[in-house]
Amino acid sequence: MKTSHRAAWLACRPVIGTLVKVFAVLRVYGRDRVPRSGPVVVCFNHFHWLDPWAIGAASPRPLYYVAKQEAHDAPLIGSLLRVFGTLSVRRGESDREAVRLMRRVIHDRDVLGMFPEGTRQAREPGQAQPGAAMIAIQEDVPVLCGAIHGTQDWRFGNFEPVSIAFGEPKRLSDLPRNSKGYRAGSLEIQREIRRLWEFLVDVHELGRPDVAMPPT
Repeated sequence: MKTSHRAAWLACRPVIGTLVKVFAVLRVYGRDRVPRSGPVVVCFNHFHWLDPWAIGAASPRPLYYVAKQEAHDAPLIGSLLRVFGTLSVRRGESDREAVRLMRRVIHDRDVLGMFPEGTRQAREPGQAQPGAAMIAIQEDVPVLCGAIHGTQDWRFGNFEPVSIAFGEPKRLSDLPRNSKGYRAGSLEIQREIRRLWEFLVDVHELGRPDVAMPPT
């Protein structure tokens, strides 16, 4: 990670983390499953613009997120995304430059943060696109799936509780490096995100205990 990006994460994460914990009553399960070093592709479901900030606050390591080009083009939010090293991708087309940048994150042994659904979902996790699986398979690095729940109902002022669960790092190296393998890998990612999200739904129904172990 570039020094400027790391400095931004180190300087801003305590502030952002405090705000998220106060206004979203954030609770995190399985944080210790995030590898403390080495490259990894982190995959989460996506409901709300709050998601990347909450996940960033929950992660013990800085993440290089991937965001749509339209977000980068926005005057204010685009500048903020670039400060944190967020990568841009053009949705719906082959973006070789984005793939090159994602590979560079992995080669630099950093954390690549992806929302494999490709866009926000309304109420439940959706279908995973093959991009995250492709990077993990081609670069032979572990995938760490996670889930977020509560942001689909969160709005300014309602203090809707938000929870995050991290799964176990898993490799997809047994899958072929072709479109069939990428589709199979994305299906594994989709199923794991769904499983972790359903765990969070149950946890919320139980009143969000302080300690709960996400499924392995």
